[in-house]
Amino acid sequence: MSISQPIAGIEADLFASRRPKLLLVDDQPINIQVLYQAFSADYDVCMATSGEQALAVCASQNPDLVLLDVEMPGMDGFEVCSQLKANLATRDIPVIFVTAHVDEISETRGLDVGAVDFIYKPINAKIVRARVKTHITLKAQSDLLRNWVYIDGLTNVNNRRCFDERLQMEWKRAVRSDTELSLIIIDVDFFKKYNDSYSHQEGDNCLRQVASTLKAFSKRPGDLVARYGGEEFVCLLPETNLKGAVQCAEQFRQQVMNLSIAHTDSSVSSVVTISLGVCSKPTGITGSSDELLRQADVQLYRAKELGRNQVCAKLLHASLA
Repeated sequence: MSISQPIAGIEADLFASRRPKLLLVDDQPINIQVLYQAFSADYDVCMATSGEQALAVCASQNPDLVLLDVEMPGMDGFEVCSQLKANLATRDIPVIFVTAHVDEISETRGLDVGAVDFIYKPINAKIVRARVKTHITLKAQSDLLRNWVYIDGLTNVNNRRCFDERLQMEWKRAVRSDTELSLIIIDVDFFKKYNDSYSHQEGDNCLRQVASTLKAFSKRPGDLVARYGGEEFVCLLPETNLKGAVQCAEQFRQQVMNLSIAHTDSSVSSVVTISLGVCSKPTGITGSSDELLRQADVQLYRAKELGRNQVCAKLLHASLA
């Protein structure tokens, strides 16, 4: 696909296997019903009646666009939009404000917190559909361009560049908010022997299957699976403690074994296996993300020394950070 391809074609490519998903947020059910009737024929529509509920739905459903009422009891639309844009997992979701008030101050504030457009009540269905289609299309273009930069061409998971940037951002966020952050480094056991026995083409197929499995079992939108280099992968787990990261790593290990990819030259199994090193930053730790990465790598080396096809883990201590 060339950069010059029409935007409509890009939208068609991105949504070829699914319909775009919209989130409608309004504390008045009648307003949600009007919007639902306007979009349900062409979009998958989910709904929320409060700001808190909207944030939860965005975190779990990852909609392609949010139509957000400005005035709601409790958390208003401006605060909802601000929180969406402050979260790495939701910041790229376009937000269109829906409001009954036409004034420059509100519109300026909405654009300042990250909205892409305003729609005014009472709703004109044709205008609303046209504006939503425009922003859905622009998001499709943006997503594809982002993928070209941050996706590994062989395995179709995120690449090293994406991981390096996300690690720095997530570390800073974890330190700022004093939350936990975990990292898993994954290595395919005896991969050189696999290539020598089965060919490099089969080696590429093996890496694709492993990557697909890691991605499938990394379920939260904020988690990141990336190819680190060669036969190594990484998984970044924000707001995850050591116990949760070890559980995730063990699930990865078991699911890769379940692929039953034959590996007759492996010294630990008749099928392809992985070794995993885990390190977690607890609360109360500052310092550098470099030490988190280094200690996860130390644990990976330890897993290999102890026989491979296993998980080794360590909690990052203040003296190491």
